[in-house]
Amino acid sequence: MSKRIIAVLAVVCAMALPVSAAGAASSKNIVETAAGSKQFSTLVSLVKKAGLVKTLSGDTDYTVFAPTNAAFAKVPKKTLNMLLEDKSMLRKVLLYHVLPGKVPASKVLEAKSAKTAEGAKVTFSLRGKSAFVNESKIVKTDLECSNGIIHVIDAVLIPPNL
Repeated sequence: MSKRIIAVLAVVCAMALPVSAAGAASSKNIVETAAGSKQFSTLVSLVKKAGLVKTLSGDTDYTVFAPTNAAFAKVPKKTLNMLLEDKSMLRKVLLYHVLPGKVPASKVLEAKSAKTAEGAKVTFSLRGKSAFVNESKIVKTDLECSNGIIHVIDAVLIPPNL
């Protein structure tokens, strides 16, 4: 099973990155990398609102499971408005998408689960040829940043304690 997981993630990684970017470390940090892509404009805006720019721009390595704008569009308006009004809750939700350290795709599913920067655990699974973090599909992997890695996901993760 482990070899199958690694093979699937290798294929996902190969599809996610342009040939020139594969294996090349970026000089941009996590926030700069996300800000450079229109698909993360909602995430970047919320990171700013939550006061997490300095944290995700620093020297500490993180792995971020980054929801796209389309993922945020799936969140009910009432829930999104509640997050926008409560900075503490917004920080919790965003930090639930962050793992301490660099965790490349090849190691994600080996872990089966991991404790997030928010404090709760996320789980990793393979369903067919797709990898998931909780119920969110990992659609692109291993976007290298100077201080970590971004994996793109198709849904917003909500901590179990909210």
